[in-house]
Amino acid sequence: MHGLYIGLMSGTSADGIDAVLVEFDKEERFHLIGSYSWPYQDHFRTRLLALALNDQVSLSELGQVSTLLAEQSAKACHLLLKQCNVEPSQVIAIGSHGHTIDHAPSIDSPYSMQIGNHAALAERTLITTISDFRSRDIAAGGQGAPLVPAFHQWLFKSCDANSAIINIGGISNITVLHRTDSVGYDIGPGNCLLDSWHQLHTGEYFDHSGENARLGEVIPELLQTLLDDDFFNKPAPKSTGREYFNLDWLNQKQARLTTKATIWHNVARTLLEFSAQVIANCAQAEGCERLFICGGGTHNQFLVERIAAICATKNIFTDTTETLGLDPDWVEAAAFAWLAYRTKAGLSGNLPSATGARGYRILGAIYPA
Repeated sequence: MHGLYIGLMSGTSADGIDAVLVEFDKEERFHLIGSYSWPYQDHFRTRLLALALNDQVSLSELGQVSTLLAEQSAKACHLLLKQCNVEPSQVIAIGSHGHTIDHAPSIDSPYSMQIGNHAALAERTLITTISDFRSRDIAAGGQGAPLVPAFHQWLFKSCDANSAIINIGGISNITVLHRTDSVGYDIGPGNCLLDSWHQLHTGEYFDHSGENARLGEVIPELLQTLLDDDFFNKPAPKSTGREYFNLDWLNQKQARLTTKATIWHNVARTLLEFSAQVIANCAQAEGCERLFICGGGTHNQFLVERIAAICATKNIFTDTTETLGLDPDWVEAAAFAWLAYRTKAGLSGNLPSATGARGYRILGAIYPA
């Protein structure tokens, strides 16, 4: 169904909601109409992250935070539409990712849990809302993630061969673009470890442009210990999140060092180098010649510099998706607008080569306006 759609994304970094208004025309072309970023207040972000990092969660807290997230999502939608001078009745649907608080696609009874009270979101916006995109893919034997490679393949299908899209959020994922069936999977940490380490030592939620990491020096033994983790040897499809890569994981790695790392800036520098090397190594292993970066990680200037420098030694050119026609800040939110569009049109939204599902599936649960 061609027309206007809203895409909402609350990512692993839990810094806010990215909202976009996009149009899919009769020729199935994509147009970005407007964008809006709703930042979380510190107290809400703390509650949201606590749910994602705590196995012993109060059901009351879970329900309340889910509804609060819906209310903030609705406000983001209203402000976006006001900015674009568009009425809610003109929008066909909202595609909302919600916020992942647990992702366990590989256990005996697999699931992925995103909160957001999407019934409340539909009620407060009076716009049909589509959510819970991961569950059907998991039911079909997939990881339920990453979902954005299907959108990358659709939008950037004219991109040169041997190119890849790297989405850097709390977790990084790659889409290796092929003419027919692209390949995508989660690479590993983007900013999640660096953000958590930075908050532990400064109280700030993230390292602005990587400036504190610049003050440190790489700890070779720690870097190698991190790179040796079994996750990086697992074959694709694979997905991950804060439930795996967190400060407990980092502390376990540090405990193995022969010399204790005592300077926090050096650990920060090592974590940034770790993320950069994971991305560059993955691109090299996939035979990529060009990388186009998107996501919040593009604002970490030092991280982008290190990715570019390491990739240059491997003869891999780097740029952002701005070169391909879409601002890197809005790619992921746009992907969920596209997923809503696909669901409304009765079309599949997953990419089995990325998620490992048994086949293509129509994704999402629909809450009518």
